[in-house]
Amino acid sequence: MRLATIKTSQGSRAALFHQGNYIDLNSTDSSLPLGVKCLLEMGQEGLAKAQAILNNPKAVKLSPEEVSLEAPVPNPNKIICIGLNYRDHAEEAGAAIPREPIIFSKYQTALVGSGQPILLPPVSSKVDYEAELVLVVGKKGKNLSASEAMGYLAGYTVGHDVSARDWQLEKDGKQWMIGKTFDTFAPCGPHLVTCDEVPNPMNLGIRLRLNGQTMQDSSTSQLIFSPGEILAYLSKVFTLLPGDLIFTGTPPGVGMARKPPVFLKAGDMVEVEIDSLGLLKNPCVLG
Repeated sequence: MRLATIKTSQGSRAALFHQGNYIDLNSTDSSLPLGVKCLLEMGQEGLAKAQAILNNPKAVKLSPEEVSLEAPVPNPNKIICIGLNYRDHAEEAGAAIPREPIIFSKYQTALVGSGQPILLPPVSSKVDYEAELVLVVGKKGKNLSASEAMGYLAGYTVGHDVSARDWQLEKDGKQWMIGKTFDTFAPCGPHLVTCDEVPNPMNLGIRLRLNGQTMQDSSTSQLIFSPGEILAYLSKVFTLLPGDLIFTGTPPGVGMARKPPVFLKAGDMVEVEIDSLGLLKNPCVLG
């Protein structure tokens, strides 16, 4: 199942993407909530009711041309990110393989959907790109083991961890969070793909193209910490809640590691694609 948040003339709505169209869940079945996070909070009952809409002959369908996309979960309680989580990227950066996950966070104001612009801030001249697999938490969990943690996952989406390297690495203390949570620096989408459609998240091709040129091309098989291990680790610190987003790290090929470095500029188009999950596409404009 592929869930989305769409903007319509009636406002933001949870939707199901099926056979090229978006089905407005609440307009089809008023017992379903307006938001994807609220749908996840209903647990399996909510997801089953959403799935059943596919058999409803009166389903309210909208074409992609009739809507614009927000992030699949536009209002998460938390946006957590994992640094240096690909072996090939750690090697590229000349960094030791982490013994535990490296954690930072983003704010909700960084979220945008596929098709929405990335705003390049005038206070940064080194805005970089990072393709990422994003985990979407499905139910409340605390102190989980790695083996049970996957049962707390709703699914996956495509993410882009946009990073102002001058703010991240050249400020006192190397302030990762402040460099990575400018407004619009967390594009996500286009859809939340439920776990049943992704049997092996550790074997997905992940690519990023800048103006049509492939800059990153790897596989989630390079992840140092698996989705289950990440969820378990985080749950030791704070309670996981439905709709929480977890960016899992990026493969090699980032702009700052290139010679000469490549940074985003106005007019650029960035595409992030992950096998089975879809294509996230965002233009860059001056903020």
